[in-house]
Amino acid sequence: MENTEPEKQVLEKVERNRERVRPLKRLLLLDVISDKESRPVFYWAGGMLLAGVLVYHWLEGWSYLDALYFCVVSLATVGYGDFTPTTPLARLFTIFYVINGIAVLLAVFDRIRAVRARAVGETPRGERKS
Repeated sequence: MENTEPEKQVLEKVERNRERVRPLKRLLLLDVISDKESRPVFYWAGGMLLAGVLVYHWLEGWSYLDALYFCVVSLATVGYGDFTPTTPLARLFTIFYVINGIAVLLAVFDRIRAVRARAVGETPRGERKS
């Protein structure tokens, strides 16, 4: 059975769209990471992680791995409670660290929204049409 002309056009369109989507790239956020406008947000997040690891290693005496674990859990607003700051200075730092972590998460989520909206042809809110 031979495909008719409309069916061929539909199949070609589906193939073109399948090439554009790349679900694994979207799942791993590679589309957002490769976006040049998103890089400052990821630098901010990485800088926050590095600063937190160094400060908690210095103030609490935790290993770098334990400090990194605490920072990731805190910035992701999970907070398991298996590590807690014990010194007053570390607790004060944690207050500002977690508040800044919420801002980092919001900025990352906003970049995901903007990149994905641009990918489907919409103009994200707050951005101008070029």
